Amino acid sequence: QYSPDSVAGADGQMDPSEVTFPGCSCRSSSCLPPQCPCLRRSHSYSGLCLRLPEQQHQQPFSRPVFECNSLCSCGEGCQNRLVQRGLQLRLQVFRTARKGWGVRALQPVPRGSFVCEYAGEVLPLAEAHRRIQAQAPEQPNYIIVVREHLHDGRVMETFVDPTRVGNVGRFLNHSCEPNLFMVPVRVDSMVPKLALFAAADISAGEELTYDYSGRFHNFPGASREQSQPVEEENSLRKPCYCGSRTCASFLPWDSSLFSTP
Repeated sequence: QYSPDSVAGADGQMDPSEVTFPGCSCRSSSCLPPQCPCLRRSHSYSGLCLRLPEQQHQQPFSRPVFECNSLCSCGEGCQNRLVQRGLQLRLQVFRTARKGWGVRALQPVPRGSFVCEYAGEVLPLAEAHRRIQAQAPEQPNYIIVVREHLHDGRVMETFVDPTRVGNVGRFLNHSCEPNLFMVPVRVDSMVPKLALFAAADISAGEELTYDYSGRFHNFPGASREQSQPVEEENSLRKPCYCGSRTCASFLPWDSSLFSTP
């Protein structure tokens, strides 16, 4: 079932459409920091693009992204409303030579542009583990876990499963040298939208990819992927066909997703 936005999982425990954030009282048509509370501690956009640092590791922690929401007084044209507007680019799902389905851009995509959301069912930890453990080894795994490392050492986890309900993001392939990176963007509540932005200028016809492990645009250690998995776990790993110069030969592997919580 195609859905442009994430939805609550079958158990309904986590509803991404629930509005729990207060709205700003800005009277201007487009909010500006530092007056707007949504932008005061948030990363800001520049036009239709996310502001990217010139160097990948300029600061130990990136600023969170909070967009203005449905309770805000600003207009729909506010510059702090980007990901919530959904897909604006022309994309195409196509059959690749070795990787199954893939997605490519049908138009040039400037660096920092929002491309699409990775949408699906938002699950609690227990249900995500139950679904993963119920999969046969030959079945594709679309469930993604995004871990946000807070400055005080806490880790927030978001599980999204587009196997049954999802959008074009489920067809994006992994690459060890990707041209997209994922950012959790919050609009109405603490349940984030998993937004994919262009890491570089992308040409029309170029395949769109991101790093499933989360290493790209993050510090080493932000991912729980095992670089040296034990022998018996190699049978569960899938080969990587990204073809990049730094290809790791296997798709990213996180054994914690396949163990009992």
